[in-house]
Amino acid sequence: MTATAATPTADVVDIPAHRDGNVLRWLAAYTASMTGDSVYYIALSWAAVQSGTPAQAGVVMSVSALPRAVLMLGGGVIADRLGPRRVVIGSDAVRCAAVLAVAALLFLTSPGLWPLALLGLVFGTVDAVFMPAVGALPARVTSRGQLARVQGMRGLGIRFASVVGGPLGGLAVAAGGAKAAFVLAGVLIAISVPLLVAVRTRDLPADDTKAAGTAWHDLRAGLRYIRRHRVLAPLMLAIARGDLGFVGPLNVGLTLLADERGWGASGMGWVLGGFGTGAASLLLAVRGRVPHAGHVMPYACLCGAVAIGALAFVPGVVAAAGVALLIGLLAGLSGALCGALLQTQSDPACLGRVTAVSSLVSLGFAPLSMPLSAVAIGAWGTGPVFVTSAAVCGLGGVVALCAPNLRRAELPA
Repeated sequence: MTATAATPTADVVDIPAHRDGNVLRWLAAYTASMTGDSVYYIALSWAAVQSGTPAQAGVVMSVSALPRAVLMLGGGVIADRLGPRRVVIGSDAVRCAAVLAVAALLFLTSPGLWPLALLGLVFGTVDAVFMPAVGALPARVTSRGQLARVQGMRGLGIRFASVVGGPLGGLAVAAGGAKAAFVLAGVLIAISVPLLVAVRTRDLPADDTKAAGTAWHDLRAGLRYIRRHRVLAPLMLAIARGDLGFVGPLNVGLTLLADERGWGASGMGWVLGGFGTGAASLLLAVRGRVPHAGHVMPYACLCGAVAIGALAFVPGVVAAAGVALLIGLLAGLSGALCGALLQTQSDPACLGRVTAVSSLVSLGFAPLSMPLSAVAIGAWGTGPVFVTSAAVCGLGGVVALCAPNLRRAELPA
């Protein structure tokens, strides 16, 4: 990080995050970038379907997953070595340039699937660096006492991006096709760059920022740090089990359940709306902390797991939407607390690598449960699969309850 962008740790004042212009600039940049991501995926899927067969479109949509999973841990090392602000700015600049280049190509000609596949490959590679850096940046822009509130504000930004990005992408496609949607995505991502440039970051203590050796050495040191940490080690296990149990049934499984019950697209939309609540993130953003967070998190996870299992047995779409709302509240609270604890318990100098590990679990391993869930539902039906997934998800809460240091963990006041 440059000297003009950083301020010493001692100069950081515990300003409430929602009143801190520095944090608000970061949040605006993050929200614009995530909204651009939502529009980008709609544009990519539409362009792929228009340029090839459904199978080919599926390949294009999934091509970014492999580099993201393979390179994620290395991306965490890069974020910690170079500084997350610099990495996020560079990543957003590359993403913006790639999206606008494909948009220009689509305006000029009909190139087929190959530029779309290349774009997906570039996005997956850059995401492997971008995601760990995004996770490490909050600790550099605010004080430790505000990290939980910032985590809640980040959750609201993600929710805003998912709610607004979809309709924006659809309108852009309807108005000018995939090329117009790509332009919109590029512009939204571009908005984040000057905002990030204006964000001030603080330096870490000198003994934490010294180069530790090779990148491989840093990676091993980061994994060793997580493994030996009395809170982070069980927290990673809890996150992994929760995501593995949540992702499959509530993505593929819900679609198959709606089809089986005859709810139709509108009924599934109501159920999905229940999941979409951002109440947990709003709670953290407003209050700044939840007392006894290490205790609340596993119980929220366990209750959410029970609700996941019950979803396959509710009789109608209204009841299903109510259960989905309960899942959204409980899983949202559990996930928000996991993120806040991860932020506040980690050494800022290791946050890139810590975030890389948690992102690898959530975005690399957990999606593998989707095809497995589809196959299992085809063989045994929705009920047994939802109950099994609920049991896996509940194991995350059990792991947390069995770890005394995690159970006693608190968010800073």
